[in-house]
Amino acid sequence: MSSNVVFQLKLHPLTGNSEWVVIQEDQNDDVQQPLLATTSYLDMLNDSARNRAYRQAIEKTITKPSHVLDIGAGTGLLSMMAARAMGSKGRVTACESYLPMVKLMKKVMRVNGMGGRIKVINKRSDELQVGGDIPSRADVLVSEILDSELLGEGLIPTLQHAHDNLLSENPLTVPYRATTYGQLVESSFLRQLHDLHNNEASVPDDICLTPPGLEGVLSVKRQQYAMHCDPIRKEIKLLSEPFKIFEFDFWKRPESYGESELCVKATNDGRVHAVVSWWVLQLDREGTIYYSTAPRWISSATTTSPIGWCDHWKQCVWFVPGNGISISKGEEICLHATHTDTTISYNFDTRVSTSEVSHHGMTAENFQLVLSPERAAIYGDKAWRLSMLKAVESVLQGRVRSLCLVADDSVFLPLLVAHLSEASHVISLLPGLKERGLQYLLGVAHDNHLSPNHIEVLGKRAKQVTLDDTDQKKVDLLIAEPFYFGNDGMLPWQNLRFWKDRTSVDSILSEDALIIPSKGILKACAISLPDLWKSRCCLSKIEGFDHSVVLSEAFDVMEFDFSKQIHQCEGKSKVNFTKSGVCHGFVLWIDWVMDLQNSVVISTGPDKRYWKQGVKLLATPKTVGPEISKNAQACYSAVLEAIFNPSNGDLKIVHEFL
Repeated sequence: MSSNVVFQLKLHPLTGNSEWVVIQEDQNDDVQQPLLATTSYLDMLNDSARNRAYRQAIEKTITKPSHVLDIGAGTGLLSMMAARAMGSKGRVTACESYLPMVKLMKKVMRVNGMGGRIKVINKRSDELQVGGDIPSRADVLVSEILDSELLGEGLIPTLQHAHDNLLSENPLTVPYRATTYGQLVESSFLRQLHDLHNNEASVPDDICLTPPGLEGVLSVKRQQYAMHCDPIRKEIKLLSEPFKIFEFDFWKRPESYGESELCVKATNDGRVHAVVSWWVLQLDREGTIYYSTAPRWISSATTTSPIGWCDHWKQCVWFVPGNGISISKGEEICLHATHTDTTISYNFDTRVSTSEVSHHGMTAENFQLVLSPERAAIYGDKAWRLSMLKAVESVLQGRVRSLCLVADDSVFLPLLVAHLSEASHVISLLPGLKERGLQYLLGVAHDNHLSPNHIEVLGKRAKQVTLDDTDQKKVDLLIAEPFYFGNDGMLPWQNLRFWKDRTSVDSILSEDALIIPSKGILKACAISLPDLWKSRCCLSKIEGFDHSVVLSEAFDVMEFDFSKQIHQCEGKSKVNFTKSGVCHGFVLWIDWVMDLQNSVVISTGPDKRYWKQGVKLLATPKTVGPEISKNAQACYSAVLEAIFNPSNGDLKIVHEFL
């Protein structure tokens, strides 16, 4: 292809709405085009181990002219492999439901001279009709409809419909089989991602988000979470050997529900905090071609040697509730695994105590406020809580009766303000949590010995708030973390929605209203990221088809001043490289300044484990180094410029190497 293709999840930080978009970037226009956040589709196409395994299996399986059906065809790579394997004969039908991808696939096929050999259908596979869309049932199925959990992209219902309606009896399939494996682990880091109740034991603010008897009322969803486990290997203690969980055959109709009873023997003393799982694809019938998502510490004949870093498929983590389960070496523990059409879950044979009923009839069993693991970890983080405490104490000093408006979905700040100033009235917007947030705050306010009369929930967006909602009183304190429910995993500056909210409520702010955070600082540093760059680099030859370490100190790029209404911002900064190496891009993040004195700053930078940063990748990596290195080929400095557009929330990043 003649251009880079970027699949980007665009979130409008001023409205909270998001959509997938396809961006085509000219390779020679890298200075003008930002590449801040992409999906893992490019990473998948650049996964040489995956591509090689599929090619080998397709060439081994399709040895004569056949009717091949490719479900979820994407850019058509597997379809083209199948067509090439059959030569000039046979038929390939490529089924893809996403229209932008279909347009791209047709372009790829034209470039490769296969436009007339593959029939492309823009439908979901369960919408295909034999005799209409395809003339007859297919003899061969090739597919790659797998996520990190294996089942999340609808593998089971897709295979069920295909076997019932689209495939011949005893079809050939690539892959042939998938097997899921698991391992018991101990990890304090993984425990912190879900065990908010025990994490709160050391916090300094006397606020309890998970009161006794309601330990699970603020929790993470009981599901598997896709996660890179290799980077935290030193923080993981293995407590068992790997064990097989489920097996799914592509060549026959799968069941929607399955159970597996496992007795797992402990290989070490410890506490089981999580189940780490992965899957292994057997791509051919004979069992000679495999692909594995196992962590790098796993090595066996069936998992093959560990593959290189990739982002499209990770391991999965299932958190064991609370502080985990104590286990001794040699002891067996019973694990009950179940799968549905789309998920795999686990349950240990242990007794769980019954939660007490709160003063408002709320129990952890009948009501849960579900947060992301990262947000649960942040709420239990001692340093973060201390920073928030200092910031709120500072702005409340000297204010006896304040009207506080919490603009975001924070459930911590309303309780903190009410705790520090009993005479203040707190109004929470909770635009995403709404009634769930209200019920939660009423329950835990009582358990924190706070009067529920001091906390009011509107459940509105900021632009809908008027003086009628405040009894005609002006707001003295506008505050946010900032955090918006449902935006977890997005880039830090996408919480600049707070700036838009601050602007929307400007008419109800008092003349001396204080705003927390007072400003945001966009920061960056140059970094060497060979794995990430490779996974997102422009696509070149893929199996014969044309798909055309920190190097600087952190530096400020520009500021967002929340004391003023939202407006266009521009910033430019020069950075000198402090280390020699290959620069693949710039990591960007926001530091939230929480007070006017600049004394309380909450950073979302790379050294903060629970936050996500953005990356501006280069089209071509640059050799860089300090000027004293005397490397004539190296760039000694770079200029980074950022432009924030308040009309659509876009953040444009431009760079120049000197």
